[in-house]
Amino acid sequence: MTTSTRPQSGGAAAPALLSGRTAFVVLAVILIADFMELLDATIVSVAAPAIAEDLDASESSLQWMMAGYTLAAGAGLITGGRIGDQFGRRRVFLLGLAAFMLASAGCGLAPSSGVLIGMRVAQGLAAGLMIPQVFGIIRASFEPGARAKALGAYGAVLGVASVAGPLLGGVLVEADLFGLGWRAIFWVNVPIAIIGLIVGARFMPESRVPGNARLDLPGAVLASAAVVLLLLPLMQGRDWGWPWWSFLILALSVPAVALFLIRERQLVARGGQPILDPALLRVRAFAAGLSASLLFFGALGSFFLLLSLYLQLGTGRTALETGLVILPYAIGSIITSGIGVQFAHRALLVSGALVLAASQVVLLLIVRDGAEPTYWALAAPLFVGGLGLGLTAPSLINVVLAGVPAKDAGAAGGVLTTVGQVGNALGVAVLGVVFFTRLESFSPDGATGLVAYGEAFTAILPWQVACYLAAAALMFLLPRRASAAHA
Repeated sequence: MTTSTRPQSGGAAAPALLSGRTAFVVLAVILIADFMELLDATIVSVAAPAIAEDLDASESSLQWMMAGYTLAAGAGLITGGRIGDQFGRRRVFLLGLAAFMLASAGCGLAPSSGVLIGMRVAQGLAAGLMIPQVFGIIRASFEPGARAKALGAYGAVLGVASVAGPLLGGVLVEADLFGLGWRAIFWVNVPIAIIGLIVGARFMPESRVPGNARLDLPGAVLASAAVVLLLLPLMQGRDWGWPWWSFLILALSVPAVALFLIRERQLVARGGQPILDPALLRVRAFAAGLSASLLFFGALGSFFLLLSLYLQLGTGRTALETGLVILPYAIGSIITSGIGVQFAHRALLVSGALVLAASQVVLLLIVRDGAEPTYWALAAPLFVGGLGLGLTAPSLINVVLAGVPAKDAGAAGGVLTTVGQVGNALGVAVLGVVFFTRLESFSPDGATGLVAYGEAFTAILPWQVACYLAAAALMFLLPRRASAAHA
């Protein structure tokens, strides 16, 4: 191992930079943790029918299992990076990893859907602490040559996780390891996290940003409250019977957003560091990018959960067979993600969104036919959809940031990432309502099957197409390509 030091603000020496075997070990720890987080964002979609049967979970509970995780992770991302900068990235990363492990064990032990939802929220909050430290640790602790390789490995992990999530979920549910059934998808995190904690505590260096910038906790609470007020009635309204007060809760999200913006404006006036500087909303690229991210990831968020329900409860496929059907989508995204990242051009973003829209139209025509679709009939449009995803998702934020003032790029990037998570949760809520309402109206007596689930699934596809088309239109307002600093 070779190390070096570099000057830091105030004349203090920065932590030794890593290279060689130690750099490899530290990189392995943070990438494995990142892999677990990405896995848990998608793995539940394939296991959802088994969870629903075992815990007698309602449709809204399934939505919360997905949306609760992504929403909590988004809320954690709002302040997670700044917490690591202030209190030490190594310390916060290991704390987040330990919390993620305990929450995973809680998911594996959950006796009811309510407890499982609570543990999924805890998992998301832990991920929000852990994941923002990955880039900080790589930037602060790796030598330039090792840093480039580390970022390349991070991109590879994103691709592998997208493949492994649905497939591993199917394998673990079907294998029924030690009689655990679907619970194995959570228990597998525990031994991996224990190893990560031991190795990370031994080899990972500490790093932080000089200064004592205060966290904008009131802003984070207001932002989170606004999203919860929006999502809660959307996902629970059907179970409640849509009483008048469910619409009141929904309406309260508007003043909550207004209070958040007022709070942030006041904080900027006092010289503080807000979660979101309202002045950024007047930057065309940022405003268009926020809207495009919300629509794009909103369409994407619910897709795999509802596709999994259609495949397993409608066509009668097993969890493993469902994972294999989804696999071409992940492979397609891996093939084009390198192109998307390398060129990071507006034309590729628009093309990717349009390709996704076209793939959904083809899928709609196939499912609407009413017959049980063959593997290849489903795999072909899903593969094409994956190609579109790879062109858009990896570089969307970087292209948006090219139109944002350099001094605001860090804060803008954090907000865009969080909005993507919120869009994901919002998509689960809104399109889930469309799906289950159509399912109930088509089979009010509860007698469901291929035709009923086919009708419910085709009901959401036009909305997804509309979201992708609207996102593509908004992308025309973005800069032509990512700047060199962000590409």
